[in-house]
Amino acid sequence: MPRQSILRLIKRWKRYQPKDSWSRVPKNTRGIYVLYRNSSGDHYAAVYIGVAGLGLTGGGGVRGRLKSHISRIKNWTHYSVFEVHDNVTREEIRELDSLLLGMFRHDPRIRLANKQKGSKKLYQLRNAVHWRESEPNKPLKQRRTKKSRGV
Repeated sequence: MPRQSILRLIKRWKRYQPKDSWSRVPKNTRGIYVLYRNSSGDHYAAVYIGVAGLGLTGGGGVRGRLKSHISRIKNWTHYSVFEVHDNVTREEIRELDSLLLGMFRHDPRIRLANKQKGSKKLYQLRNAVHWRESEPNKPLKQRRTKKSRGV
């Protein structure tokens, strides 16, 4: 029987690797990566969050993305790579990317070069399901739309 993985989505990762070591990342690595600017000591400021390996065949991996960022994004010194398991779909990788970018979009401590406006699917979810603040132990209730009411 195969050994159970420690994490459900992440297969392996490397953190705060120097920019010039990008060629050590295996080809076609799928997942999320972060570019950082190291200003002093152990302080790493995130400047870019990206995903790779979204091609139909899994192509366009992290290694290629890092190589392309060398000439396109000038202010990074280090990177981190979070490789996903083989059974994680392209849509799930995109969802992780949207979630991370959405969380850090308005964080004044992080100045990302790729601030997205938002994820349509996350906004759809936000508009479809509401928590009741006054009754935290009750199950979530689906908001009724005009369509569901037959209007």
